[in-house]
Amino acid sequence: MSKSRLHELNEHGQSVWIDSLSRKWLRDGTLRKLMDEDAVGGVTSNPTIFQKALSEGDWYDDQLRELLQHQDDPREIFWQLAVADVVEACDVLRPVWDASKGGDGYVSLEVDPDLAYDQERTIEQALRLHEWVERPNLFVKIPATEPGLGAIEECTARGRSINVTLIFSLERYTAVADAYLRGLERLVETGGDPATVASVASFFVSRVDTEADRRLEEVGRPELKGKLAIANAKLAYERYRELFGGSSWERLAAKGATPQRCLWASTSTKNPEYRDVLYVEELIGPETVNTMPLETIRAFQDHGRVADTLAQGVEQAHELLAELERAGVDYDDVTDTLEREGVQKFSDSLAELLEGISAKRGELVSA
Repeated sequence: MSKSRLHELNEHGQSVWIDSLSRKWLRDGTLRKLMDEDAVGGVTSNPTIFQKALSEGDWYDDQLRELLQHQDDPREIFWQLAVADVVEACDVLRPVWDASKGGDGYVSLEVDPDLAYDQERTIEQALRLHEWVERPNLFVKIPATEPGLGAIEECTARGRSINVTLIFSLERYTAVADAYLRGLERLVETGGDPATVASVASFFVSRVDTEADRRLEEVGRPELKGKLAIANAKLAYERYRELFGGSSWERLAAKGATPQRCLWASTSTKNPEYRDVLYVEELIGPETVNTMPLETIRAFQDHGRVADTLAQGVEQAHELLAELERAGVDYDDVTDTLEREGVQKFSDSLAELLEGISAKRGELVSA
């Protein structure tokens, strides 16, 4: 089989994950085909993704019928369905995890978005999900809200692997990395093995342009549109190399710790005026992950350009942030808005999903 463009990304040090999961993909071989043909080495999920999966076809009906015999709480039914998919996906991807010595092959399952501002309950649920799935290649996703930072540190200190999601700002990214490092330090202090822990920091990309572009249009600076998302990610990567390149990190690395890689999320292009693989082509670099929806994977395989781009244009990225400030676009307000909206979107998707389970229950019972 000839080498694909996405296999070439692997050669540049970037892992390709897919931002989707469904029982249909697990049962009809789609996920395995994506692994073989499209270099997919990981899966991320969230309430929106599960909501879509459960609304399509009858793949979940048999398990739903079984669950309904002894369970009537839609939220608990959802977790049973989601965990079944994640366990199966972890097993499908386990050979990737083994071959990469824990570098890839992960499947991500997100905590309840309604807990995004409740640190203690987030910790409790994250630990429960790890125990429930009981696979070494599980990432539990915790949102990077301020309360989430303590949960990230605590779960890391307890030896659990975390995918930190909904990161939009450079300040919050730094806080996330610091929480991971503090957790590793605590793990080592208590005699734990940091080599058993992995983490990624999911930095959202395209949504940043969506919000910033709207504001740039309002202030009459359209020439700056379509630039902030990429600049933001490049500056996050610059910070990553600083945080995971010093002597303090090297001491942890000597004990087996692995860096918390940057994961580029929300990399489909929302604005049809922009190139459909923009947020892949401009963010290629070593020790990173790009999790893409299926349509972006297909587009990149068809016409994506592979080159080391992530470390290029960093000085211009700094200049862009200064230019945005002069234009009257408040970077902090952009990222704060996106965090709030991100949490709310996932909460809304979960609510819709729970309504769908209740409706499905009615259909199955009447049938």
